[in-house]
Amino acid sequence: MDHQVVVKPSGHSFSAAADESILAAALRQGLNLPYGCRDGVCGSCRGRILSGVVAHGNASSAVLSDADRLAGFALLCCATARTDLCIEAPEVNALADIPIRTLPARVHRLLRAAPEVMIVELRLPSSERLQFLAGQYVDILLKDGKRRSFSLANAPHDDSLLQLHVRRVAGGRFTEHVFSSMRERDLLRLRGPLGSFFLRDDSPKPMLLVAGGTGFAPIKAIVEHALAQRSTRPMAIYWGARQRADLYLLQLARQWAAEHTWIHFVPVLSEPSPDDHWHGRTGLVHAAAMRDHPDLSRHQVYVCGAPAMVAAARTDFLGHCRLPTDEFFADSFDYAADTQLATATGPVPEMNGSPHD
Repeated sequence: MDHQVVVKPSGHSFSAAADESILAAALRQGLNLPYGCRDGVCGSCRGRILSGVVAHGNASSAVLSDADRLAGFALLCCATARTDLCIEAPEVNALADIPIRTLPARVHRLLRAAPEVMIVELRLPSSERLQFLAGQYVDILLKDGKRRSFSLANAPHDDSLLQLHVRRVAGGRFTEHVFSSMRERDLLRLRGPLGSFFLRDDSPKPMLLVAGGTGFAPIKAIVEHALAQRSTRPMAIYWGARQRADLYLLQLARQWAAEHTWIHFVPVLSEPSPDDHWHGRTGLVHAAAMRDHPDLSRHQVYVCGAPAMVAAARTDFLGHCRLPTDEFFADSFDYAADTQLATATGPVPEMNGSPHD
């Protein structure tokens, strides 16, 4: 049995089947609600149930607490309607005119940027271009019907090649292929653009951008898009990794800060080795950002990385730094080998919030 869902404040409505998430039903009917991971770990799809009953599914308790549920909040990528609903959720109108397409792409170049990171450049057919927003991702479609998701690391204006940052995961079927047997001129299929993690360039607020590992990919796209627009919005960029080699484009980020007075860059290592000879910041990257920005009440924040980092950043920035809830934007990377993959919402993405490999 289908249930009717009314979205406030827009007044738009759609129908949702009992076995599909509210987010999936909205997207299927052309309503662009915010989302990132589609697996209940990033919190981007959080909304409030004003009336009616939902089942919360596999929403992470780290992102949606019992108190949140009692207060009427839900993660719309997991929640399913049990009755007709009225929900409160923003609509991402910037996505409305961007079609999601399936396209062939040829591997143009493979660059080993770090021992466990490969930069993959893809070229679309000469007659095709992929329209997307800075920070979005694409799904790589595998032959068995599964999919792996990767953020686009290039800005929309620089679209002659699509750039992906692939972290190797032991036992991961696709990433092992990238590192061991993928060759230039190999043909892939991709679908996108996807996700509502993108630069809100209509805001004048200073930006705090926090990346963990290859979560730097969409942050890179956002920064380069802002620079292409000649934006002078202040940007504080924090990039965290375990060791020096994991900061695989460190010189690029330092160059941004050196060339633009409104950009501040802070690299952070959690486990520097003696060989790194590291004299910079250490510890958790979001904690370093908190120490430098104890009041985020007038900021806009973009966070991308592992689920634990994203969840901790959300909790701490909103709870201790006075960040407004609607100014926190996140994409969550969850890495897992094929033997661990599980999702209740369809094919498994790879690098944007569902298990990846």
